[in-house]
Amino acid sequence: MYGAGDVRVVDVPDPKIQLPTDALVRVLRACVCGSDLHPFRSLPATPEGTPMGHEFVGVVEEVGAEVSAVAPGDVVIAPFAWSDGSCPFCREGLQTSCLHGGFWAAGGIGGGQAEAVRVPFAEGTLVKAPVAEDSGLLPSLLTLSDVYGTGYHAAVKGGVAAGSTVTVIGDGAVGLLAVLASRQLGAERIVLMGRHKTRTDLGREFGATDVVAERGEEGIAAVRELTGGHGSPIVLEAVGHMPAYEQAFGVVRPGGVISRVGVPQYEEAPIGFGSLFRHNITLTGGPAPARAYIDTLMPAVLDGTADPGKVFDRTVSLEETPAGYRAMDERSALKVLIRP
Repeated sequence: MYGAGDVRVVDVPDPKIQLPTDALVRVLRACVCGSDLHPFRSLPATPEGTPMGHEFVGVVEEVGAEVSAVAPGDVVIAPFAWSDGSCPFCREGLQTSCLHGGFWAAGGIGGGQAEAVRVPFAEGTLVKAPVAEDSGLLPSLLTLSDVYGTGYHAAVKGGVAAGSTVTVIGDGAVGLLAVLASRQLGAERIVLMGRHKTRTDLGREFGATDVVAERGEEGIAAVRELTGGHGSPIVLEAVGHMPAYEQAFGVVRPGGVISRVGVPQYEEAPIGFGSLFRHNITLTGGPAPARAYIDTLMPAVLDGTADPGKVFDRTVSLEETPAGYRAMDERSALKVLIRP
């Protein structure tokens, strides 16, 4: 990405093993994330360009001398943060705070929207998937690298459990998969706030019991009416813009929880006496440690009881990736799958 709206496909040197803890992965599937649209809309011009992509599944081509958990020929899932798997935060299941880790497409590490990627700390990062490289499950397995794990993280941090009432704000891929995760965790009532019918229809398929298309005060009133007038005990905010946060605060009940996983596009939000403090509202969430959830979520993908890959409604070749960005930016696509 060379600036706002300027995505190009260019040739770069092939990645190579640099450290004994590395693996080299040939990308089978990648995608465009909703968070990729933030720089697509606002990145200042960068003459050197910024590599893109943080979600991919692939085949191991080569491993360093200290890598034994995966081997050449293995199909693997790469969570959106790479991590050593051994630091105190990794051991706590918080790999996005790994003391020695980082994120794709930064710090000299390539992005996933590519033909191949060098994976640091392959032992701690990659998860082997028991499928062939032409498996029809690849799209659903790809969601485990980010959006499915992020939706699940929102639900877990929000405390979703059997019998819960949940409101999900946002009908993008993360919001829809937060609906799926809430259903899997036993939520009894799931209100999805979104105004794109094709998306909210998928949300109903994933488990939403109610859909509220209205926004602002009208939307807040509709959710409060659906939740007995008091508001929603759990709110999962999957957008990241201030109006979505304000919507979350508007629909949460006293004593409730707002779990944010949409990357915040603001620096300040109401949290003081007149907002969260006065009503004993908990604010939680953050970047999902997707690596911690892959083993939990993958069995349902493998046995077909969950099909999170349905969030992909457009497929492009690697060369067509710029068109994929435009389609998502124009909202003519929910989530774009990339086949190198």
